[in-house]
Amino acid sequence: MTPTLSLVIVCALVAPALASKMEPESLVPCESDKYTTSGECCLKCPPGEGVVKECGATQTVCAPCLDSETFSENYSHTEQCRPCTQCTGLMRLQTPCTDSNDAICSCNYNYFFDSISGRCKPCTVCPVGQGVYSHCEHQHDTVCEECVDDTYSDRESSLEPCLPCTICDEETEIQLVECTPNRDSVCHNPNLPTDITSTSDMGPSPPSFTNYFFPDASESPLPGETTTSSAGSPRFLGHGFNENLIPIYCSILAAVVVGLVAYIVFKRWNSCKQNKQAANNRAATNNQMVTPEGEKLHSDSGISVDSQSLQEQQQQQQQQQQQQQQQQQAEVQAQPSHSHTQEQIVVRMDGGPQPDSPPPEV
Repeated sequence: MTPTLSLVIVCALVAPALASKMEPESLVPCESDKYTTSGECCLKCPPGEGVVKECGATQTVCAPCLDSETFSENYSHTEQCRPCTQCTGLMRLQTPCTDSNDAICSCNYNYFFDSISGRCKPCTVCPVGQGVYSHCEHQHDTVCEECVDDTYSDRESSLEPCLPCTICDEETEIQLVECTPNRDSVCHNPNLPTDITSTSDMGPSPPSFTNYFFPDASESPLPGETTTSSAGSPRFLGHGFNENLIPIYCSILAAVVVGLVAYIVFKRWNSCKQNKQAANNRAATNNQMVTPEGEKLHSDSGISVDSQSLQEQQQQQQQQQQQQQQQQQAEVQAQPSHSHTQEQIVVRMDGGPQPDSPPPEV
C-alpha cells in the first residue's frame, strides 16, 4: 500500500468524526453574535441590569441598576447602566425613573414643548372672538378657532371654547343687542319692574359686576333686561363678593389667635401667682416655729423674741433658781440649832439642873 493511499484512508476516517463534533454547535444560534475565546456565545444582560465586564476571555458579567438613579432598557452584552434624566427648569416629572425605564419629563402647565427650539414655551391665549379648539399640551400648542354659527367668546382664554349665543324668548323678551363673535346677545323683558332705589342716601355702593359681564360699561344691560348664557358658561362670577369675604375671614382668624394667646398668658400669670403665695406661706410657717418659752413670751407681750434673747433669759432663770436653792439649804441648816436653844431656855425656866455636856447634835 502506497503512502498516498494510506493518507487518504486516514483523512476519510477522521473527517466524519470532526464533523460530528462540530455539528451541535453550528445548530445552536448565538443571539449576541459574539463568542468568548473558548468558543462560548456571549450572554446579554436583561433590562434592569448593566454590563460590568464585557465578554472576552470570560463570560459577560452583569450587575443590577440602582432604582431612581440608573437604568438599562434593553438586552445587551455591551450596554452599561445609564444615569436617569433630571427634570429641571420649566420641566416637571411625569413618570419616575426605574431600573429598567428612564424618567419622562414634560413641560409645566400652561407650557408646551417646542421641538424646533427644544424648550418649553407659554401656551397661546385665544383672543376675543376666538375659542379653544384643542387645549395646550406637552406635545403641541393651543389651537384656536373663530366663533361662528351663533357662538361667541368675549374674553381672552386658553381654556374656554366658543360659547353658544343666548336665545331670547319670543313671547316675553325683546332682543336689544344681537349676538356677535365678540359678545353675547342682550334680551329685555318689558314686564319686569324697573323701579330702582336711589343710592344717594345709602352707604358705599356694593361692588359692581359690570366689568365681569361686558367688555364696555356702555354695553351693560338696561333696567329690566335679562342676560342668560348656556350651561357651563361662567358669566356671573361674583368676584367682588369673594374679595369682601377675605378680610372677614382674616379678622375671625386673628380674633381666635389673640384669644388663645390671652388665655395662655392668663394661665401662666395665675400659676406664678399661686406659686408665689405658697412660697410666702411656707416662709411664714418657718418664722412661727420657735421654742415654748418664746411662744409664751410672744403670747404674753405680743412681741417676737429671737433665740439669743431667749437663751439669756433662760440663763437668768437658772441663776435665780440656784440662788433660791442655796437660800433654802441655808435655812434648813439653821433650824436645828434654833430648836436646841429653845429647849435649853425652857429647862432653865423650870429650874432644872443644867446639863454638864452640850446636847448631842440632831
